[in-house]
Amino acid sequence: MTPIRAPSDDRLPVLGLLGLAAAGFLTILTEALPAGLLFQMSADLAVSEAMVGQLITAYAFGSLIAAIPLTAATRGWRRRPLLMTAVGGFLLVNIITAVSTSYVLTLCARFVAGAFAGLVWTLLAGYASRMAPEHLKGRAIALAMIGTPFALTIGIPAGTLIGGIIGWRPVFIMMSGLSILLVAWIAWCVPDFEGETGGDRASLASVLGRPGLKPVLAATLGFVLAHNILYTYIAPLLDRAGMGGRVDATLLLFGVAAIGSIWMVAVGIDRRLRTLTLASVGLFLVAALMLGAFGQVSWIVLLAVVIWGLGFGGAASLFQTASARIAGEAADVAQSMVVTAWNLAIAGGGLLGGLMLLGGGAGLLPWSCVLLLAAIGLMVWKSRLGFA
Repeated sequence: MTPIRAPSDDRLPVLGLLGLAAAGFLTILTEALPAGLLFQMSADLAVSEAMVGQLITAYAFGSLIAAIPLTAATRGWRRRPLLMTAVGGFLLVNIITAVSTSYVLTLCARFVAGAFAGLVWTLLAGYASRMAPEHLKGRAIALAMIGTPFALTIGIPAGTLIGGIIGWRPVFIMMSGLSILLVAWIAWCVPDFEGETGGDRASLASVLGRPGLKPVLAATLGFVLAHNILYTYIAPLLDRAGMGGRVDATLLLFGVAAIGSIWMVAVGIDRRLRTLTLASVGLFLVAALMLGAFGQVSWIVLLAVVIWGLGFGGAASLFQTASARIAGEAADVAQSMVVTAWNLAIAGGGLLGGLMLLGGGAGLLPWSCVLLLAAIGLMVWKSRLGFA
């Protein structure tokens, strides 16, 4: 089959890009849903809330460990069959999660799910870039990344609500069904491309050494670490303000703000990457300060969640566009590094957040994020090559 080439006009292949976005939606939904179902899963699996948080950590470790070696091993594969294989893997792992009564088995299933997710994420930005004309590549990546805020806005709150009504296990079975539908969508709407031939393959070391990539990876690591320290333990964080029973509504509020953010980022990302990245970090920093200083005042907490969502929504597009610009034809390799940094941060957020929760309580979480975000903002400000 001859691959479909990137269009030469001003049109984007919207249905194909939305197929990529749906793949991102499924990976985020599978990853983060335990945060919304924390109390139910804790009671059913007979473990602490902090241990349920480690289900997110295990997922992240799967992506962290698998992203680079799987990307290296599959660089010669055609892109569409590879994406379909990765998405199809969620069918198995989510069914295992749904039927497992063993915390250890559930933890293992989450690790394997994370490996599939790592492969999906390494593909999305490079795939979207190849589907778009040169001057719209950033916008195409932003559209492909819109699955993240929609998962946060619709998927996780809906899953949390449904889990509260019928139990958390049917929710994971429903996600297995979604993976089947998504494989069909990809087969129908997403164009196929060749993998890299032997002569085209830049080494990992040469890609990592490209000017500006290391600051992008460091900023990704710090930003996502701060996000997951808060997001993984959103339930006990809200409990400080007497809102422990409103996790679903709060996540919905966060996600709506995130969708607004990704729309604003999509409009300006091809011209104002550095400015938008600084704005994203700055908004998140303000939100963390508000949660730290006024975390027991419910209306301030809700306002902080909105500002946090505005800061977070476009972050994936910003970091992945920056890395794709730097890497050029080796975008998939650079994305595997971004995915590794991203999931190292998710794992670190679950682990460090759990330790802080056990050692100092939920009030300690936002202040750790303030320090991280201040350092990231300074790094982005100084890094003109990475966020040009």
